[in-house]
Amino acid sequence: MCRMTLAAATVLAISLATPVLAASKSAEAAKVPAVAAAPAPEAKAAPPAKATPQERAEIARLDPLARAAFWTNQVQIDPRDPVAGVNLAQALRGLGRYEEAAAAAGAVLIMAPDNMDALLETARAHVERGQGFYAVEPLTHAMQLAPKDWRPVSLMAIAYEQTSRDAEALASHRAAVALAPDAPVPLANLAMYLAGHDKLGEAEAMLRRAAAMPSANAQVRQNLAMVLGLQGRVAEAEPLLRRDLPPEQANANLALLRAANSGPATRSWDAVRAQ
Repeated sequence: MCRMTLAAATVLAISLATPVLAASKSAEAAKVPAVAAAPAPEAKAAPPAKATPQERAEIARLDPLARAAFWTNQVQIDPRDPVAGVNLAQALRGLGRYEEAAAAAGAVLIMAPDNMDALLETARAHVERGQGFYAVEPLTHAMQLAPKDWRPVSLMAIAYEQTSRDAEALASHRAAVALAPDAPVPLANLAMYLAGHDKLGEAEAMLRRAAAMPSANAQVRQNLAMVLGLQGRVAEAEPLLRRDLPPEQANANLALLRAANSGPATRSWDAVRAQ
């Protein structure tokens, strides 16, 4: 075979071979199963939103149980929200769950040790469960942060009462009144200290002043009623009791006062509280 003939045969062989190769690749491709398209990722649910300022303001008008449920949810949404933590502590305290209230306020103090509201709520929870000793430390810190604020001073006085530190209690009560002479609460607290020490006349005069102040609350009036009743003036106490209390509770308090007056002559606020 000449060189020209060999070259032509080679070209022909290549031309014939190429379609066969292509056909072989097509057959192999047909045997490979198609890869399914990956499913689109599911959209994540939006995280629960914090309540608006208006919603938070509205919840303040509800009862402690509803407020506790609301603020528990808010703390779960944002555990670092100090306002939610303090309000949860306040609601729990309103339910008488003092240890939980102190824990809720304490959680805020871990993140914000100078949070005044959390310091006061911690102290209130301990004082209201009768454990004033544990209120002294947070109140000391609060007084250092705000030396002109009567609230930690007045609370400290009650904490001292509960730890039998009478001289310091009286001094703190008087200091709180000096810081806020026109506030009914520190004056009423001082009056109740005096009532507990059988100085009912002085206590009555202070409570009358406190009850006449525009910002006086029901507790101030109830304290005045109790002091009047302890002096045997139950008839004067009755209208005050019935003004702020439901009938059954007012009747119970009146019965308590009548029982105190029918006993020994040594009537005192402590004797009434012990019944």
